[in-house]
Amino acid sequence: MRKGIRIPVAVAFAAILGTASANAADKIKIGFFSTLEGTYTALGEDGQRGFDLALMQHHNKAGGKELEIFRGSSDTTPDSAIRAAKKLVEQNKVDILIAPLSGAEGIAVHDYAKTQPQVTFINGCSAALETTYVNPAPNFFRFNLDGSQIHKGLGEYIYNVKHYHKIATLAEDYAFTYTQVFGLALDYCPLGGQITKRLWVPLGTKDFASVIAELPDDVDAIYVGLGGADALNFLNQYQQAGGNAKLIGGSITVDQTIMSSKGKAKEALIGVPSAAHFADTWDDPKWQAFVKAYQDAWPPEKRFTSPSFCAVNYYDETTAALLALDKVNGDLSDGHKKFREALASLVLDAPNGQIKLDENRQAIGTVFVTEVVKDQHGDLVSKVVKIVPNVQQRLGFSKEVFDRIGLPGREIPVCKKVYD
Repeated sequence: MRKGIRIPVAVAFAAILGTASANAADKIKIGFFSTLEGTYTALGEDGQRGFDLALMQHHNKAGGKELEIFRGSSDTTPDSAIRAAKKLVEQNKVDILIAPLSGAEGIAVHDYAKTQPQVTFINGCSAALETTYVNPAPNFFRFNLDGSQIHKGLGEYIYNVKHYHKIATLAEDYAFTYTQVFGLALDYCPLGGQITKRLWVPLGTKDFASVIAELPDDVDAIYVGLGGADALNFLNQYQQAGGNAKLIGGSITVDQTIMSSKGKAKEALIGVPSAAHFADTWDDPKWQAFVKAYQDAWPPEKRFTSPSFCAVNYYDETTAALLALDKVNGDLSDGHKKFREALASLVLDAPNGQIKLDENRQAIGTVFVTEVVKDQHGDLVSKVVKIVPNVQQRLGFSKEVFDRIGLPGREIPVCKKVYD
């Protein structure tokens, strides 16, 4: 009698285990983290909205399989990014990780990716040049332009149109803003533009008094490469100090995280030129549909007037991952071979223009040179003044010349008319 009972129970238990295994196999585990602590919290929160919007539009499925999402958080530092990545990869056992947000974080996660070949890493928003250019990881893909790429055309615009022939720069002292100034200089200096002073401040700077005192008077404009709370603190204190120089904006300075903020600090941005991988007022139907979808997904008090820098990047990166999964029917076998081939060959028809990858799995895409204006509702927006298509990571230089220029840093590149 007991024997007769044991057999069906064992069979039933095996059936339950089999069903559980089948259900697990039918799910794809995706990890995500962005900067939800510290200076760039606003950017990180909007990056999360971009990630979530892509999932919503894909109905939380890809390749015919349900998606199981695991989330984490960082604070812009490489150590925090690695902690978040390790938890998602080594504890949650994700198949795909979409992260991180900040430049130095990206370099660290790129290094970590090499130790985890079983996981496919897709960038979130980070844009330091080195992440994909120096010893690229075969399992790391980036569908957003780096910081130097998204300033292609800005140097030419400020020199030839705004007639800023001599400038100083003020930026945060880390990999992304090094890369931004790098791209600006390589576009600006060959025309005859001069960068007379470069000032760098730590992430999280609250008191800009000493830095403001160092800003030179004998320049045509000052480039400001600050984001999040740093940008707001500087703009407030600069206005209070009576500063009235012409400004040029970094991509995360002329951004909805700043332009949608409360208070008068943002008013200093009106008329400021900048460049990024998108522009608020672009009239392309795909972009307009994306903006509307973003606005419809959250009430006004829980989002910005328009998607920010990181909302666009996380959306594009996540969409690329989901489309590649669709293409291979969710097949992650053989070390993600088919999936990675699909990612590498994907031509993403993104809201902010077509994106494809180069041999280092780095994005080639469109840059928008902009100026800040008030729209009909009184909101600050970035208005398109020039579009630069097909911007590659070496910015039009040969590999030999580009490599001789050196990697972005506090004094690199040297500002000169000819790079050879």
